[in-house]
Amino acid sequence: MPLRSRLEHASVPVAERLNALPRLVLPLVVLALFVVSVLVPAFGWVPLVLVAALIAWFLFLTWPRLSLPERLMRSTVLLMVIAAAIVRAFPR
Repeated sequence: MPLRSRLEHASVPVAERLNALPRLVLPLVVLALFVVSVLVPAFGWVPLVLVAALIAWFLFLTWPRLSLPERLMRSTVLLMVIAAAIVRAFPR
């Protein structure tokens, strides 16, 4: 079984649970992780890595259905969050 099929199959229960939550829960969790990353300077990169992992997971699952501009926008957001995590992990 190809990797994409295995990951999509393994993601179904988690995606169903996320879909069952009220619409504002996931954006509020992401916002809370961003706030924590700002307020906890020593380990502020950890919540950003969690956000990047969530975005990467969503991007992987939706990639075949996205148009080129959507792929570029979502990939850019992922790269920006990764860059922010690196900057928080290795400050000057």
